[in-house]
Amino acid sequence: VQLQASGGGLVQAGGSLRLSCAASERAFNRYAMAWFRQAPGKEREFVAGITSSSTTTRYADAMKGRATISRDNAKNTVYLQLNSLKSDDSAVYYCAAELTRLGTHPLDYTYWGQGTQVTVSS
Repeated sequence: VQLQASGGGLVQAGGSLRLSCAASERAFNRYAMAWFRQAPGKEREFVAGITSSSTTTRYADAMKGRATISRDNAKNTVYLQLNSLKSDDSAVYYCAAELTRLGTHPLDYTYWGQGTQVTVSS
């Protein structure tokens, strides 16, 4: 599975961004998808995840109420809407895919995109 993340950029604190992750896999609708982020000097951390059929979503506590993950299986794409952005949200955001369960640890995922930079200015 090849994943291509996009949509990052520079935004002021309080602003919004919508990240996209396009997958090459025909069986995209069988994969759980997630977004992680990694800031300089920090470990990669879970942001949000969604099951293959969108029946279940999970969010990191820091993102609850500010992030919405969704997917369009017809377009092989998963989205992450980020609102009320803070400077602490600045990081490289990665999308990930896994054929089995929806996990929250980086080791739960086999396939990764290249990342897209989100920078929030205060």
